[in-house]
Amino acid sequence: MKEDLTKYRLPKGWVEIPLGEIVVYKKGKRPKTLEPKAKNNFVPYLDIKALELGEIEKFADRESVLEIDKRNLAVVWDGARSGLILKGIKGGLGSTLMSITLFNIPSDFLYYFLQSKTDYVRSNAKGTGIPHVDPLIFWNIRIPIPPINEQYKILEKIDSVFSELDNIQALLELSLSKIKVYRQAILKNAFEGKLTEDWRTENNPETGEVLLERIKEERQTRYELELKDWKAAIKEWEKDGKKVKRPEKPRKIKDLGSFSLSEIEDFPSLPKQWSWSKIDLLSEYGQYSIKAGPFGSSLKKESYVEAGYKIYGQEQVISGDAYMGDYYVDQEKYDELISCSIKPGDVLISLVGTVGKVLVLPEDCEKGIINPRLIKLSLDQKYYLPFIFKYFFESYFLKSLYSTHTHGATMDVLNLGIIQGLPFPFMSLEEQEQIVSEIESQLSIIDNLENEIDSNFKKSKALRQSILKKAFEGKLIDQDPKDESASELLKRIQEEKKQYLEEQKRQKKKVPKNTKKMNKELNIEDVLRVSKKPMLAKDVWQQSKHKENIEEFYAELKKIQDQVNEVKKGTESLLSLSK
Repeated sequence: MKEDLTKYRLPKGWVEIPLGEIVVYKKGKRPKTLEPKAKNNFVPYLDIKALELGEIEKFADRESVLEIDKRNLAVVWDGARSGLILKGIKGGLGSTLMSITLFNIPSDFLYYFLQSKTDYVRSNAKGTGIPHVDPLIFWNIRIPIPPINEQYKILEKIDSVFSELDNIQALLELSLSKIKVYRQAILKNAFEGKLTEDWRTENNPETGEVLLERIKEERQTRYELELKDWKAAIKEWEKDGKKVKRPEKPRKIKDLGSFSLSEIEDFPSLPKQWSWSKIDLLSEYGQYSIKAGPFGSSLKKESYVEAGYKIYGQEQVISGDAYMGDYYVDQEKYDELISCSIKPGDVLISLVGTVGKVLVLPEDCEKGIINPRLIKLSLDQKYYLPFIFKYFFESYFLKSLYSTHTHGATMDVLNLGIIQGLPFPFMSLEEQEQIVSEIESQLSIIDNLENEIDSNFKKSKALRQSILKKAFEGKLIDQDPKDESASELLKRIQEEKKQYLEEQKRQKKKVPKNTKKMNKELNIEDVLRVSKKPMLAKDVWQQSKHKENIEEFYAELKKIQDQVNEVKKGTESLLSLSK
């Protein structure tokens, strides 16, 4: 999307000029030293979080950073949020941000103007991997400048309207938070048996305890039949001279055991017809019914093809859309990773980052495999429905259980072992169907409310952009013919910018040559030579090439001790070169 660079139909007395001609801009720097706490000669380190939320987490050495304050604006120049406009605060600007210094224009006026251009800037970002603001696009944005009095009137009007929109947005956010609570209340009632209390009274279903025993008996019978068939196959194999590969002995499905009474006491109360079960008895009989995705080394991007068998990952699970995504593997890779293959009705669970999101695969899903960030679960649908699993897995009670076990340095992580230790409520299939029906009936009302709130959020955002558009077209307030022409203001802006740049040059020239030399890798003798006065040992250390290694500093000091005078000052030492 390219901006129409033809001039706006500006009101009388306004002027228009490329942004780069009226501001001074400079990229932030990566500090040499970052500390978790404030200390002498350190300033707040300003990353996106610090500027956006006011949360200062680190402090940078003043000498190595670009300092800004509330008179500046900052632009996120690199990364996923490039193009974001932020108001400045006092501190040292991070290396992914660009500082804007402006003259004779209220910073809020430029802030709102650039906000109105955010989508345009982002749609014209550079870079295929990490996006960057395109400087040719950004600094050539034409900014309309009204007379200074009108700028303040425009700001007053914008602030007034935006304040009302903020109040509306706060109410929408409150409604959304209440809906989330209501959603969890529905799930809580469902899995405490309250939604189907009358149904149980009328239908007297089989108990979970009886059904679990039946599952165990069926599995034992099936295993014994497989074992019998295997023994017969072994005899045939031996009789045939063992010419082919030995028949593989059937594996007995691992029994995860039952929960102890003390464990059950910590779980929510269930109706007397229900029982708690681990996932092994609810999954299909088979070796790969519960399967984590392949190791990363088994599924690299080099294996991806344009068409074939689909790779399912977090993209599908978090979005709740099994049809999105276009990563595939060929027949050979699919056969290699057949244990990670999926089928309709399988449940996919997100393991990393946004943990615990669940997707039930539809009947018409593409054949494929899961990637390393998912677990696949094939449930025995004669006894347990996928959507019962999904709704319970996303309930607050179960989330509270697995969140206490998740681990990871920078993100939450689930694993197969955690899931195998979780409790699941088990009831008759007929009651499960009734529970799913009740849940979905009530959740459909919530979904409609959420969609309506989301629509209102979008309308609020569009209204903000509409207000900004009108503001910078001169249509938000009436013009005052008595106001000084903006062309006179523009002259003052350019003059002040010129003076600022000249002053910056003068200040740069004033920096002594020996100070510049400090930036280079200096040994102890170099540091002491450029200093006219004795220096504290710790200052010599910090300005030398050994500032990261105190042992190396003292090793060099020992070598040149004959050339250095040391004078004790209390508990500290003053160093100077011998004359």
